[in-house]
Amino acid sequence: MGQALLAYMSIISIVLLILMGMDKSRAKKHEWRIAERTLFTLAIVGGAIGGVLGMYLFRHKTRHNSFAFGFPLLAAIQIFIIVQLWI
Repeated sequence: MGQALLAYMSIISIVLLILMGMDKSRAKKHEWRIAERTLFTLAIVGGAIGGVLGMYLFRHKTRHNSFAFGFPLLAAIQIFIIVQLWI
């Protein structure tokens, strides 16, 4: 169970990391953006670690309090769940 959850969360995190990079690129070009709801949904369903990495790697959404506090909080909860299931 722990390995399957870890694999799932890794995939969702990679997807969210890529989407954060795409959204930052689109923001610079003043193009159509990825909805914040989509980014948060992916973070909630297991991709928060990728979201946090994307925030700081791409310097994207770091000034939005909902992202700056929400993503790290979700990531901490998800890491806690993984650790609890792994033990």
